[in-house]
Amino acid sequence: MSDTAKEEAIRREVELVVARARAAQAAIADYTQEQVDELCTAVAWAVARPDRADALAKLAVDEGGFGNYADKVTKINKRVLGVLADMRTLRTVGVVAEDPERGLVKIAKPVGVVAALIPTTGPDATPPVKALLALKGRNAIVVAPHPRTVETTAAVVDYMREACTQVGAPADLVQLLPAPSIAKTQELMRQADLIVATGGAAMVKAAYSSGTPAYGVGVGNTVHVVDETADLDDAATAVVTAKTFDYATSCLADNALVAEAGVYDGLLDRLVAGGGYLCNPSEKAALRKRMWPNGGHIPSPDVIAKPAATIAELAGFTIPADRTFLIVEEDGAGPDHPFSGEKLSVVLAAYRYAGGIEKAVDLVNAITGYQGLGHTCGIQTTRDEHVDALANGTRTARVLVNQNLNEGAGSPRNGLPFTLSLSCGTWGGNVTTENVNARHFVNLTWVSRPVAPHPVSEEELFAAHWERYGR
Repeated sequence: MSDTAKEEAIRREVELVVARARAAQAAIADYTQEQVDELCTAVAWAVARPDRADALAKLAVDEGGFGNYADKVTKINKRVLGVLADMRTLRTVGVVAEDPERGLVKIAKPVGVVAALIPTTGPDATPPVKALLALKGRNAIVVAPHPRTVETTAAVVDYMREACTQVGAPADLVQLLPAPSIAKTQELMRQADLIVATGGAAMVKAAYSSGTPAYGVGVGNTVHVVDETADLDDAATAVVTAKTFDYATSCLADNALVAEAGVYDGLLDRLVAGGGYLCNPSEKAALRKRMWPNGGHIPSPDVIAKPAATIAELAGFTIPADRTFLIVEEDGAGPDHPFSGEKLSVVLAAYRYAGGIEKAVDLVNAITGYQGLGHTCGIQTTRDEHVDALANGTRTARVLVNQNLNEGAGSPRNGLPFTLSLSCGTWGGNVTTENVNARHFVNLTWVSRPVAPHPVSEEELFAAHWERYGR
């Protein structure tokens, strides 16, 4: 078959999938808010109920080889239920906002067919999160799985399709792109109305290059600052929790720790007590060689989301069986310091700073300037002015205060929207800095009625300017 014939065959195959999605979406276009919420509740329970979550977690680990079973069960449960709880009182049908004083009414309408790109590290929890956000806006969704983890994503899509039928909605509201390939995914992106791309930089770039509106994510190289006022026990617990959860499959898992010089040693002692292994210089060199055997900035796939003992063994040294993550001390950022980048593994780079919070801000900017611009940083502190310095002085979309960084994707302890798509603004090549949530899956029609005029005079506008510079 010629290349042209292959392209045409792919176009037609994807066209059929999208056509089914459009028909299904049309069937729920007039759903009430109550019907939409019933649908979302059914889909959430179909995935989060214990037997299903257990099966999906096991399948994801067996098929993909990333992360661990217990944490994946937790991730499925927390993310799916968190998203559902977030959306519970959100209106996405009909009039969703009114401002009588300004004569404005906003009416929510579906965006259409959503293409969801799924990373190989999240074949279990990412599809239902994206599906819930899409369905809440009365949209259909086509899930494009990673070829390495098709079986897991297919299983979760089947559960969601079953839930649609259970409440009388079309199963084709949620579909799997069959026999996925790069060419098929690219064609799906061209034919869909909206893309939500979670994954590597190449995937996100392809989404933005498709000609279809897209929400993407940025590189997740998160940095956690611990200042001289921090509760070191709480700080260590937060770092260990995020760093080890699901073997650091999350883009939010701490990649770099920036600790004030006076508390640095005490913090490292607590991290070691919490399961960390502090690499000596020769072990650090061996680890670097194994993680980036050909240089570059992306770690070798065989260390991604693996246990600490496995990574150490691959690098040629042995660590005690009770060690859950590796610590390397670092003092620079950029291509010559690969540990300053995103590691996608239970490896933590530790930095010390002295001379005030401004020095910590400089380090955060140097690290994220190499990788992770626009994503997330955090701080353990008791001083609001240090929070302000970090928030105002860094180009990051989220600043987590006295929390573990995984809570940046939503938590019962904060007001951030639950999601698995963390956008990074123009800093990270994205269109928004928000946690992608249900509000991003509707179009808004603005109805404008006339109101009593409130003219503003030239005097009000220019008085200060005239006084200083003249007319």
